Amino acid sequence: MKIGVLTSSRADFGIYLPLLKKIKQDDFFELEIISFGTHLSKSHGFTLNEIKKDNYSKIHCISSLISNDDEQGIATSYSLTGLKFADFWQHNKFDLVFCLGDRFEMSAAVQAGIPFNVKFAHLHGGETTLGAIDNIYRHQITLASNLHFTAGELFSDRVIELIGRDKNVYTVGSLSLNEIEKFQPINKTEFFEKFKLPNKDFALITFHPETVNTEMNQHFASEMRKALSQVTSKLFLVITMPNADTMGSVFRMEIEHLKNEFSTQVRCIENLGKENYFSAMYYAKLLIGNTSSGIIEAASFSKYVVNVGDRQKGRMQSDNIINTPFNNQEIIEAVEKAIVNKTFTGKNKYYNQHAADLIIHHIKQFNEIL
Repeated sequence: MKIGVLTSSRADFGIYLPLLKKIKQDDFFELEIISFGTHLSKSHGFTLNEIKKDNYSKIHCISSLISNDDEQGIATSYSLTGLKFADFWQHNKFDLVFCLGDRFEMSAAVQAGIPFNVKFAHLHGGETTLGAIDNIYRHQITLASNLHFTAGELFSDRVIELIGRDKNVYTVGSLSLNEIEKFQPINKTEFFEKFKLPNKDFALITFHPETVNTEMNQHFASEMRKALSQVTSKLFLVITMPNADTMGSVFRMEIEHLKNEFSTQVRCIENLGKENYFSAMYYAKLLIGNTSSGIIEAASFSKYVVNVGDRQKGRMQSDNIINTPFNNQEIIEAVEKAIVNKTFTGKNKYYNQHAADLIIHHIKQFNEIL
């Protein structure tokens, strides 16, 4: 069975890894990676190099992003991605192609495959993020897909509602948490030395723009910087940089401003990769930001999360989430609450121990009826 895997960013590639490992080990499958989006962007860490380290037999590279991240730039990148993939799907055939999540370039790649009758398997469909236009892209991908692997029963119900049938909709949990109980972080001393971190308590921070309220992002980024400038008096800050989103550069500029002002208390990292990111989460005192990893994964590391703004609004949450608006004083109060709470001992609602095995089982069944 010939499998293609669409990966457009460091985020989705890290989630895919448990599944990719099992597919590589199974002679039933022929695996090809389809790399595009920020993987090929030097300003986002050129994470194609991380993919190459895993020695996949075939990696396709499709460059389609332009540097501008305003509304016109994102729309142009979407169109260019669709154009590039029209040619790709014409010349490359697969039995099944995996797609994940909700990014605009992922949506463009999938939409271009519709006239070619490409069979897509979608991960993380049915979720809701009211503060991001990704909500629309996610549902577009769902409607174009033939197989659906969701992270919770609630999301399966929403997918069924969207597509009008319950066939080929499976609740498997979050793939990124597959066998998380076996995860061993990088040695703490080695980790701190690798990323030139001082031996201090730190907060792990990731902020992205709210792509629904684009006109508010300058204000949001400013409130973020003001809050984090005060958090530096309590914790060292390890900040992973924003993805390619509408107005993402606004947050980047404020983060750079923060780094310049508090150079001894802030470390900015373009890309950590999954093992390093999970190690950072393991050693962090808490998470701050508006990224899906805080919602989906942090509870499995017993971490409290200060979730800021509406980007993740509508997603199912475990009890480790402390929600707060983009107001610098309220962010600070939420951080203090998280510090006082210390370690989260509850359950992660996204966890299923056998997510990858379930997906493998269902795609083999799907292959029998192709």
